[in-house]
Amino acid sequence: MFNLIMRWFDWAGGVGTMPLVRMFEYTEDHVADQFLQERLPLLDRLTRLPCLFMGEGTGEEVCHVGTITRARVANGDVHFEFVLDREVPPLTNATVFAGRGQLDMPHDFEFSRNHWAVKDIDLYRFLMRNVRPGRQRPSVFQLSDHENIEPQLASAMMPFDAAFTPVYDSIREAAEAAGLRCRRADDIWENPAIIQDVVSLIDRSRVVICDCTGRNPNVFYEAGIAHTLGREVILITQSGQDIPFDLRHLRYIPYLNNGEGRASLSAAIRGRLQTIIGH
Repeated sequence: MFNLIMRWFDWAGGVGTMPLVRMFEYTEDHVADQFLQERLPLLDRLTRLPCLFMGEGTGEEVCHVGTITRARVANGDVHFEFVLDREVPPLTNATVFAGRGQLDMPHDFEFSRNHWAVKDIDLYRFLMRNVRPGRQRPSVFQLSDHENIEPQLASAMMPFDAAFTPVYDSIREAAEAAGLRCRRADDIWENPAIIQDVVSLIDRSRVVICDCTGRNPNVFYEAGIAHTLGREVILITQSGQDIPFDLRHLRYIPYLNNGEGRASLSAAIRGRLQTIIGH
């Protein structure tokens, strides 16, 4: 079981109140009965439960997991003190709303009303299934704490060389035919450091296409980042010998850099993209 407290507070403050009349709203009767005595809440029992602290809303509002340390009834309110669990990364109301069926929150209106509910659900099992832990921050470039993948975005990693422009055009055509838009790192100038642009693009991408032709170290580095972040990676090359030994067990697409070869490349990439995105 867990407490669900929904009210607009600065959850970093450590204290809050809830009108007594809002206690046990959206709570099954047989659950509420376990925490009531003479119509008053058994606060000592409630404080033994983990707690999900939320503000109203179903979007990017931030909510937290923690525990109630002290609680008392005074002047028609429940006054409580709490601590947040720093081992559990903050999550958004959108995440909770998406999993509301797992949390016994079937009524959408529950997300727009201040109340204190008790749910007969294992909160930590829900978190293990639905919330990824915050990522360790690298020192060379920056990553956001949580993923923000753009479902229709593909990216191309290849040498910054004019000879690869026709190849990129073929990749972009394949992506568009599969319903995606494709970007290349040198299309964007959002950060002072080029590496940050590249990593940000990879992190947002649904699929990353890496051209290993010429054994370019930058492309190898970018492929490693994409694999580490769990992105779908499509390897292409003009020579199978340019695929690193550690990656030769993976499928790759060979191609010739001429009109016919690039047309075949585009068709092959389109097929792989359609398989990945399920079209």
